[in-house]
Amino acid sequence: MAAAALKNRIENLIAMAQLLERVDANPTIVGAQQYLNLVGTVKSLLGDDDLPDDALRAVLRACPASATLYENMHYDRSGLSQSPLDAAVASELAAADLIASLRARAH
Repeated sequence: MAAAALKNRIENLIAMAQLLERVDANPTIVGAQQYLNLVGTVKSLLGDDDLPDDALRAVLRACPASATLYENMHYDRSGLSQSPLDAAVASELAAADLIASLRARAH
């Protein structure tokens, strides 16, 4: 019975993560409260400590919106672990360049 319950939770996560992808691609299909409810549901499912790591990682790889949500939920422990390293480095370099140019203008 525990295996069936786990399978059900994984299937629910997959379904809700896929729905979040569709809504993120076209936000006009739901209202703000529906979106918040969906995000809350996905967060709850992602917060399930009993999910096998391989199942969780598969969902996060397949569903970028859920990966971002997961990353935000665990930022204190893992930082930008779900973001591609190149994008994270590029963002950091762009921010440093902007700060340097603003400092140069101020002087």
